[in-house]
Amino acid sequence: MHAPLATYVLIAANVVMFVLQKAVPGLQRELILWPAGTAYYGEYYRLITSAFLHDGVTHILFNMWALWVIGPALERWLGRTRYVALYALSALGGSVLVYVLTAPNSGTLGASGAIFGLFGATFALARRLNFDVRWIIGLIVINLGITFVVPGISWQGHVGGLLTGAAVGAVFASTPRANRTLVQTAFSVAVLVLFAAVVWWRTVGLLAGGG
Repeated sequence: MHAPLATYVLIAANVVMFVLQKAVPGLQRELILWPAGTAYYGEYYRLITSAFLHDGVTHILFNMWALWVIGPALERWLGRTRYVALYALSALGGSVLVYVLTAPNSGTLGASGAIFGLFGATFALARRLNFDVRWIIGLIVINLGITFVVPGISWQGHVGGLLTGAAVGAVFASTPRANRTLVQTAFSVAVLVLFAAVVWWRTVGLLAGGG
């Protein structure tokens, strides 16, 4: 059984970015998801970089613990390439919903969108394999409850990541082996095109003065 290398690399990347946040003045401000900056200055990289930032030790510890617990099994089921694609699309899905639904001058950061995407994909895969899904449903419900009850948590990022991960996981789990690579690649590209269209639409609205 191969070590979950991609999971280790993702955890390391998040930890390194957290250390840099604390060590480099102004770095967090430059990389956080800020809708106004993204639209007015074309800083679309914020949709990705914000998913590797955290606002405190508790925040990163919780997210990395969740990634450590749920990531290795998904990586084994999907393989590294599809697992990394799932993580990236989920992170981006969370950021896109934040970009669309939050105030222009708000700031959002964290890997939670990607983590919720892994939750959604685990549900889709477990259901496809006829595993007991009650534990993952309970995990999702508890975390969504925390999301909507605790102030200051980005529900948009969590819900966007969850929906993206569930959709990607469902397609990855149900594609016939004969055309698996082609179908899954096409679906992933289609998701990226959809995200690009939504981001463009939101950007036009922001530049036109819409909130």
